[in-house]
Amino acid sequence: MTTKYQQCTWCIMDNSSDETITFNLNGQCNYCENALLEKETVYFPNEEGEKKLNALVQRLKKENKDHQYDCVMGISGGLDSSYLAYLGTVKWGLRVLAVHVDDGFDTEISKNNIARLAELPNFDLRIIKPDPQQFHELTKAYMRAGVPNLAVPQDNVLFACVYQFMKENKLNTFLSGGNFALECILQRGNTHDAYDLKNLKFIHNKFGKGPIDKLTMLSALKKDIDAYILNIQSLRPLNYIDYNRDRAMKELADSCGFEYYGSKHLENDLTKFIQQYWFYHKFGVDKRTSHLSSMIVSGQMSREEAQRQYALPLYDEDDMQSTISHVISKLGMSKEEFDNIMADKPHQHSDYPTSFYLKVKPMLAKAVRLIKR
Repeated sequence: MTTKYQQCTWCIMDNSSDETITFNLNGQCNYCENALLEKETVYFPNEEGEKKLNALVQRLKKENKDHQYDCVMGISGGLDSSYLAYLGTVKWGLRVLAVHVDDGFDTEISKNNIARLAELPNFDLRIIKPDPQQFHELTKAYMRAGVPNLAVPQDNVLFACVYQFMKENKLNTFLSGGNFALECILQRGNTHDAYDLKNLKFIHNKFGKGPIDKLTMLSALKKDIDAYILNIQSLRPLNYIDYNRDRAMKELADSCGFEYYGSKHLENDLTKFIQQYWFYHKFGVDKRTSHLSSMIVSGQMSREEAQRQYALPLYDEDDMQSTISHVISKLGMSKEEFDNIMADKPHQHSDYPTSFYLKVKPMLAKAVRLIKR
């Protein structure tokens, strides 16, 4: 039976590609309903947030006064991580060890932004370049598997390196550019945990070629063990300020010449392809519903303006074809194979073996909470 199309009356999330969405009697979806409730406990664009931020900054400086750095950050060249880096070093006076994974797909704008960030005071940038042959082969394996989260290799390599640097520098705080203001709504489904090494290795063994032994990887279990032993915290300081996209872009442009790359997550050509083309044509998912709905919830955009932007084409056809050509050429994939992949039916990560630990982790976490009571 075909489900009747329905769009939220408060944000712009809809049921066109989402089996988990529900609507209340007023037509409001569970995403914005939950986000509005969470807003009270997560997002503090006020005096309370200022106090929380000051306390965090002072604690990091005190705890790490005998270390070379106060914290670690991941840098993509995008707005969120760039603005956090600027605030952390210039405004808050933190000594930052920053990690960027150069997978070969950074746009020229992103490269320029990262170069400008590298000139910030108290900012030590480490650029990691994963073995291109193995990284590209792993990415191709994910495409051939037809699964949604093609960003797993990018994300896993990044955080494996982040954890490695944290251990080497005896640091326990990772400051993330993740934030409520622009990311409070993320569609569930059509994704998978980036630290499921069992899933990753199966996909590579079945659909890839050669070894991946030169890639630094991190499993979910190892990540949690390291986090426990080292008392690693992943914090989101942008939730302690009135984080506004347009103001942040202007401040970055004025202070260090930051350039915008068009839309969220488009600072990398592979990510651009995943966000705008792969999700849409393979799974029917338009990521703009989440991005624009988040801005509605955080008060940065009206629903009417979000609808207007949503009605615009998802991408420019000529530009996307150029991006696809660049991506598959760099991956070493023929146009014929790419077309066959796009024509094949999509798969979920759960169609392949997945981590037992990730399956039982929610139950373990619940048991720990009960014990602590």
